Amino acid sequence: MSVKSAATDHPIHPLLAERWSPYAFADRPVSEADLRSLFEAARWAPSSYNEQPWRFIVARREDGPAFEDLLSCLVPTNQVWAKAAPVLALGIVSLRFERNGKENRAAVHDLGLAAGNLSIEATSRGLAVHQMIGIDPERARAFYAIPEDCEAWTGWAIGHRGDPDRLPESHRDRDRAPRQRKPLGELVFGERFGEPAPFVGRRSES
Repeated sequence: MSVKSAATDHPIHPLLAERWSPYAFADRPVSEADLRSLFEAARWAPSSYNEQPWRFIVARREDGPAFEDLLSCLVPTNQVWAKAAPVLALGIVSLRFERNGKENRAAVHDLGLAAGNLSIEATSRGLAVHQMIGIDPERARAFYAIPEDCEAWTGWAIGHRGDPDRLPESHRDRDRAPRQRKPLGELVFGERFGEPAPFVGRRSES
């Protein structure tokens, strides 16, 4: 299947360079052992005050109606391709601190850290994760009785990369296209917002 290692400007860990989010997934299940390790990796992500404000709802294709329920919580344009993934998940955030009931402004950030851990663990196991913001949070709330102080924030498709030729035409080119990122100079600033930090233009000597 497609391999799209990042063409980085500076050295990074190979797993970070290899990770990308395919639309095409193979018709091949993910083992329970792999799933346990993926969510174990997410469990050990850092979080503000160690609150661990993330929760996950997971359904495998072999779960039948449960998979269809979770699939229906994605927006229709994501259902088109995500229905082929062997595993779907929702990332839920608790928006208030358990310790004092105050708003947790770090909750979504912390869910992202957990998702990052999971994605890299998946890459190390030859799996791929495609994260999506295109979900219906209120439909998810109704299906899964999500408490009012929590919210479904993201959807995830998890599995082995598949053949882009099996995708709808609208998505094939996305899986084949080279990966791109903005240069560091547009992202890392120094004395003033928008002005590149002095070090970002220098290439690593290692």
